Amino acid sequence: MTPLRQRYLEDMQVRTLSPKTQRLYVECVSLYARHFHKSPALLGPDDIRAYQLYLVHDQQVSWSRFNQRVCALRFLYRITLGKDWVITHIPFPRKPTQLPVVLSPAEVTQFLGAITNLRYRTALSLAYAAGLRISEVLHLPVSDIDSQRMPLRIRQGKGQKDRYVMLSPNLLTLLRQYWKAVRPTECLFPGKSPQQPIGARTLQDVCLRACRDAGVGKRVTAHTLRHSLATHLLEAGTDIRTIQFLLGHNRLRTTARYTPVAATTVAATVSPFDTLPLPPHP
Repeated sequence: MTPLRQRYLEDMQVRTLSPKTQRLYVECVSLYARHFHKSPALLGPDDIRAYQLYLVHDQQVSWSRFNQRVCALRFLYRITLGKDWVITHIPFPRKPTQLPVVLSPAEVTQFLGAITNLRYRTALSLAYAAGLRISEVLHLPVSDIDSQRMPLRIRQGKGQKDRYVMLSPNLLTLLRQYWKAVRPTECLFPGKSPQQPIGARTLQDVCLRACRDAGVGKRVTAHTLRHSLATHLLEAGTDIRTIQFLLGHNRLRTTARYTPVAATTVAATVSPFDTLPLPPHP
């Protein structure tokens, strides 16, 4: 490991960036260095701009991937190398806004019912019942299930934040059934090692098979279940601030994106057409 990479990692660790972000940033900087065949310490603002143009025009990367690369370089030059350059984004085509895919309650039942493996069905039921991210499901320890007070404690979710979410009685019944069958001791969903969870890729593959077997005509991932829970809560009249807290969103506008897909919100809106006097039948 080069001294620059070591310092870069240390700077990210001191600022408590998540391990996933650290790995991503290191990969981004490595690709940048390989593009120029030089250490990033020998490159400057003109090189950064040229690299951005290369990403947009030659690589045609998505907005999210482009933004990741720029953020990784900004951290490297501003924090690790102490440069006072202003690293800005070059103009980039506006990212199209897409509504999240949401399952109906009937489709959720259909989807989960198609999963015969108890471990996987419990993990994905947890993703829906508590609205968890896949990483939060997989890293949930047995000790954070409070069957007395009925919350689940989510430790160090996205943004390094702890929070509590509801523990559904039906989910608790399923968790108890699963615990009796598997007897996990530390990690709730252990893989080959009791200390390490099953892989996220494994659960995503389970989703693809369950979607096909259930005949659900939508592309379903583990995150689709989180989207569905948020939408169903909104349709049931749950306050949007409560949903924001349960999902662990920093900004309310992130939670508000579920409003356009909530059927009750859309259906309850009165069209001005209903206030018009209709002409007589021809």
